[in-house]
Amino acid sequence: MLTAQTQKSLSIFARNVKKDSIVNLKDKSTSEKLKDSIDYDLRVHKQSFSLDFEMEDYGEYQDKGVSGTEKKYNTPFSYRDKKPPISAFDKWSVKKGLAPRDAGGKFQSRESLKYALSNHIFTQGIKPSLFFTKAFERHFRKLPDEVIEAYGLDMEKFLITTLKNDTN
Repeated sequence: MLTAQTQKSLSIFARNVKKDSIVNLKDKSTSEKLKDSIDYDLRVHKQSFSLDFEMEDYGEYQDKGVSGTEKKYNTPFSYRDKKPPISAFDKWSVKKGLAPRDAGGKFQSRESLKYALSNHIFTQGIKPSLFFTKAFERHFRKLPDEVIEAYGLDMEKFLITTLKNDTN
């Protein structure tokens, strides 16, 4: 049976993973949308519990990285034949203040810049940031042994089953 102390430990674990994931993202050049989307859902039943972490779909790619066609990372994701859409760089390039200019200093279209960014990411990939994985692993090690043993929790399996992408 799930005790009040076990439930408290799991709640603290989930809150700390969420908080540290957001802190880890503050060091990265990511959108507020991803930071704001990180959440968890802890459901406690008489003999079990479920814990789902949620975030924007692309959060998993930011966390685990994506291998490019030329540069490889230790990740299950990779670009093969489809480049990232150039529209993904609209707001990002504005936020970063990237505005191409001609020799006279006049602003030029961002289309060529967005195409170059898309091509660069396609070939070089996205380096894993591990913003979520590091937070999860750090706090998983702090869970009381009774919780881990009582539910036979294995960190890798628990990480895989608790990370649930928000499909909204």
